[in-house]
Amino acid sequence: MAKSNKNNDWKDRLNVVYSTNPDFCYETENEEETVTLPPAQQRLRVRLDRKNRGGKTVTLVTGFTGTDEDLKELGKMLKNKCGTGGSAKDGEIIIQGELKEKVAELLLKAGYTQTKTAG
Repeated sequence: MAKSNKNNDWKDRLNVVYSTNPDFCYETENEEETVTLPPAQQRLRVRLDRKNRGGKTVTLVTGFTGTDEDLKELGKMLKNKCGTGGSAKDGEIIIQGELKEKVAELLLKAGYTQTKTAG
């Protein structure tokens, strides 16, 4: 049996034309993962938003720099502390309801010292 080359995994080669050269190595573009900044260096903005939400008001946290996993973790913490629903995607955290002051206070307690409220 031939050794399997971890760098030549077939899932990485989807949508790539087949090569008959046995020494050919498929080159794939590796997306660089964004490094999550420490909380003290995050420049977060907290504001209320009603656009495209059927008249419902949400609290929107923008400006997060880091991985999606860390964004979702921060969103989960805010949703739990506020006792409400929401979502975290595309660099934004959406918290249901008018909780701008409470969210800003929670972020400051969590070490996000450069948090500002807008509007």
